[in-house]
Amino acid sequence: MSEFYRITIPLIIGFILDSLLGDPLWLPHPIRWFGKIISFFENKLNKDKNTTLKGCCTALVLISATYFAFYGILEFSQPFNYIYYPLASVFVFYGLANRSLITESLKVERKLTNEGLEAGRKQLSCIVGRDTSQLSESKIRIAVLETLSENLSDGVIAPLFYYAIGGIPLMLAYKMVNTLDSMIGYKNERYKHFGFCAAKLDDIANFIPARITALLMVVITLSRRGFTYVLKFGHKHASPNAGYPEAALAGILDCRFGGSNVYHGKLVEKPFIGTNNKPITQNDIYKACTINYVTSLIFLLICLFL
Repeated sequence: MSEFYRITIPLIIGFILDSLLGDPLWLPHPIRWFGKIISFFENKLNKDKNTTLKGCCTALVLISATYFAFYGILEFSQPFNYIYYPLASVFVFYGLANRSLITESLKVERKLTNEGLEAGRKQLSCIVGRDTSQLSESKIRIAVLETLSENLSDGVIAPLFYYAIGGIPLMLAYKMVNTLDSMIGYKNERYKHFGFCAAKLDDIANFIPARITALLMVVITLSRRGFTYVLKFGHKHASPNAGYPEAALAGILDCRFGGSNVYHGKLVEKPFIGTNNKPITQNDIYKACTINYVTSLIFLLICLFL
């Protein structure tokens, strides 16, 4: 089969699999293996002297190893279509995370609506790093919306972007970058040196995808305010990337993100994104989930036909 089909068929099947299955706990997942490998090296190397250097070496070795491991697997399987296509499709499925993102967000909304504030706070703690114990109903929903917008970039658009320019090996190498950042890319006492390189690589890797995400969100919703918010508030986030899709969604929904939150026992004042401090409703959550899926689908089509 032609190279076109070798690229497009796994992409379509992998996207469909993610849309149908998400990330069921019973299914083995390489991202969990990535996490175990990162933990192993962090426990062994994040001590004594030269932790910044050891952290950089760890990140570069794991990212390179991921790329070449998947490159080798696919090269070996290429002559055998009956092996290559199922394998490549499953790898694309592993690289995407939109169904699980939307599912987990809707779980928070259902708990909050059906079982009350405490249940909503507890469910939210499964998907965010902030302290949820004192959050109001509206702040719980704001946290969900921030997560939906930021992770639309990290979990869907960025993997598709790297698939489009470098295939499955680059897509999965990006997932290693993102997993490294999510595990050791913090500025606290334990990780600020060892995770320095991981955090910077994640910032670089997400620079273009975050802006593509924001642009697609405002284009598909025809939101002039969303576009204005991207320009006005996108750069105000502590992250060089997360603020752009968050600003797009805040503009689309005409709401405000940011403000004070507690992370790991410390009060953090995040800059406000948006101006309308309105209560966030259930409909806002549903609309954001729809935007996530449509944005993902549109970018999939762009990857297929460009």
